[in-house]
Amino acid sequence: MLSQLEKDQIVSLIKKEVVPAIGCTEPVAVSLCVAKGTEVLGCQPEKIKVYLSANVLKNAMGVGIPGTKMVGLPIAIALGALIGKSEYGLQVLKDLVPEDVERGKQYIEEKRIEISLEEDIEDLLYIEVHCISGNDKSVAVIRTTHTNFSYIARNEEILLDKECGENNDQECEEIPLTFSKVYEFSMTVPLDDIHFILKAAEINRTASNLSAQGNYGHNVAKTVTGKLGKQIFGDSMLSHMMSYTAAACDARMDGAMIPVMSNSGSGNQGITATLPVLTYAEDTKCSEDQLVRALVLSHLTVVYIKQKLGRLSALCGCVAAATGASCGITYLMGGDYNQVTFAVKNMVGNITGMICDGAKPSCALKISSGVSTAVLSAIMAMEHKVVSSMEGIVDDDVDKTIENLTSIGAQGMKETDKLVLKIMTSK
Repeated sequence: MLSQLEKDQIVSLIKKEVVPAIGCTEPVAVSLCVAKGTEVLGCQPEKIKVYLSANVLKNAMGVGIPGTKMVGLPIAIALGALIGKSEYGLQVLKDLVPEDVERGKQYIEEKRIEISLEEDIEDLLYIEVHCISGNDKSVAVIRTTHTNFSYIARNEEILLDKECGENNDQECEEIPLTFSKVYEFSMTVPLDDIHFILKAAEINRTASNLSAQGNYGHNVAKTVTGKLGKQIFGDSMLSHMMSYTAAACDARMDGAMIPVMSNSGSGNQGITATLPVLTYAEDTKCSEDQLVRALVLSHLTVVYIKQKLGRLSALCGCVAAATGASCGITYLMGGDYNQVTFAVKNMVGNITGMICDGAKPSCALKISSGVSTAVLSAIMAMEHKVVSSMEGIVDDDVDKTIENLTSIGAQGMKETDKLVLKIMTSK
C-alpha cells in the first residue's frame, strides 16, 4: 500500500514530466540552451557553436520549427539567440512573430552558426552551446533531460556546475516505480490530487482541433477520415482515436505554433498518452472521474517505462506512449489490474522494435500504428487473451516484461541507432 509520502512524490513526478511544449522538444531544447547562453553572454552572439549528442541531432534534423515554415536546427538556434527566453522552458519561442523569422534567416545567411556532433560522451541527450561576442564567451550545457542545465559559465566565471549522475543531483532523484505502484496510485489517489491531468486533455484536444482547420505534414488524420479512409475504417471509435491523435502530431511535426502537453520530454508521447484515452472516454460517455484516472494511468505508465528506457533511444517513443494509452483504455473498458497488465504484455508482444529515425511529419504514421495497436491490445486484454511468457520477450511478471522492452531499446538497439543516424546524415 502506498504511503502518503509516496503519493506526494508521484504527484510531483507527474507534474514534472507532464508539461506544455511548443514544437519538437529536441530542437526546442537546443533553442532553450542557446537562449540561456545568450542571456549569460549579455548581448547577441556574433558566433554560436553547438555540440550535440547523436540522438539530439537525429531528432532535430527533419522536423518543422514552430511558426517558421522551416525545418531543422539552424533556425532553431538563430531564434533562440534572437528572441528566446529561457524562463519559458520548452515554450522558449512562444513570443515569435513573423519578423523574427526573417531576422533568423539573415542570421543563418551570415554564417554565424556551427553545428557539430559531440561523439565522446555517454549522454544520449546532450547539448553544449558556446555563444561568442568579441573577447567574451558564454557556455551553457543541457544534459539528461530537456531542461536540465548542468553547466553555465561566462568567460572564466563558472555560474553553475552540476553532474546529473548516480543520485548525486536532487533534481534527478525520482521515486522508483513499479507497475503495481502505477496502478494503485492511479486507482486510489484522491481525485482532487490528480484533477490537474485534465489540462493535458484540454491542451492536446485544442492542438488536434486546430490541426483539423489546416493542412499539415502528411495529413494522416485527414487520410483516416477521408473518402477512402472512411470506406476502410468507417466512422468508428478506432477511426476517431487514430485521426484525433494523428491530427495533433501532423500539426506539431510540421511546425505549427501549437502547444501540446508533453510526457517525459516528448510532445508526441504526451499526445499519444492523452488523445486516444480522451476520445474513447468521450465516445463511450465515461464520467470525468473515470477519465481523470484513465489519463493518470496512461501518463504514469509512460513515465515508468521512460524511467527505464531513458529520454532518447533507438526505440520510437510511441511504443511507450501507446502502451500507456492501452492501459488507460483497458481501464475505461472496465478492466481490472490483471487485464491492464495483459494490455501491457500484448503491446510488448506486438510493436517492440519500432525504430526512431528522428522527429519528422511521418511520426503521425507511427502514432496511428501505436493507437490501433493500443486498442487491439485492450480488446484482447478484456477478453482475457494475452501474449504468454512462452512467446518472445514477454514475461509472466509485467515489470520484467517492461524491463525486457526497455533493455532492447536502451542497450540492444545501440548499433541500430548509429546506423540510422549514418543513413540520415548520408542522404
